[in-house]
Amino acid sequence: MLRLLLFLVLTMFLPHVSANDGFEALSVTTNPDGSQEYSVTLQVLAIMTALSFIPAAVIMMTSFTRIIVVLAILRQAIGLQQSPSNQILVGMSLFLTFFIMAPIFSQIHEKAVQPYLNEEMTSVQALQEAKEPIKEFMLSQTRISDLETFAKIAGYEKLDSPEDTPFVVIIPAFVTSELQTAFIIGFMFFIPFLIVDLVVASVLMAMGMMMLSPMIVSLPFKIMLFVLVDGWSLVMGTLARSFGLGV
Repeated sequence: MLRLLLFLVLTMFLPHVSANDGFEALSVTTNPDGSQEYSVTLQVLAIMTALSFIPAAVIMMTSFTRIIVVLAILRQAIGLQQSPSNQILVGMSLFLTFFIMAPIFSQIHEKAVQPYLNEEMTSVQALQEAKEPIKEFMLSQTRISDLETFAKIAGYEKLDSPEDTPFVVIIPAFVTSELQTAFIIGFMFFIPFLIVDLVVASVLMAMGMMMLSPMIVSLPFKIMLFVLVDGWSLVMGTLARSFGLGV
């Protein structure tokens, strides 16, 4: 999995490298006295720097953003401030992301990682092959309006098709679309709990219990409603199907 993510991150750093180029990781210089000096090139430094961007790639180039935002909105809708905790939400989002992205990672492994390990293609060729599945996934989840907006900002006025859009334009457009979709799904999940809050507040007001917070009374009912409808299964299934799984 680490190798797959490294391939994805390196595609952002090496967009213009020729497919015939390779990575000269170590250069050896022979001195006049016969001794040798070893120096690591800047390419290795770029690779090590790219490793630090793996968390950002997981968050911004996969389904993680939509999932974590929806779960955070859901927790707020129920009225639970600290349960499930942030660590649990991040863990759930991470593993659900691996589940949703499994077909994409399998394509990258078959088309790029395995041929590269078998020395059937160079590292740059493997990076180019690894970029295609993730690019196809991101384009399938990106709104055309968001893509056009960022393409115009970047100065790409004429593009024959979305597939011709540069990777640096697709990423912000994809993130924007994911946030938009996450808020739409979160709004749909918010409505039933909002109705419960309104009903409880109206009943308390009718009974003259002005000093009692409606949140205290409505919280058990919202939790009970969520459990009765098998809420977690419904939420996870909805998130998975929103990416085209099981459709």
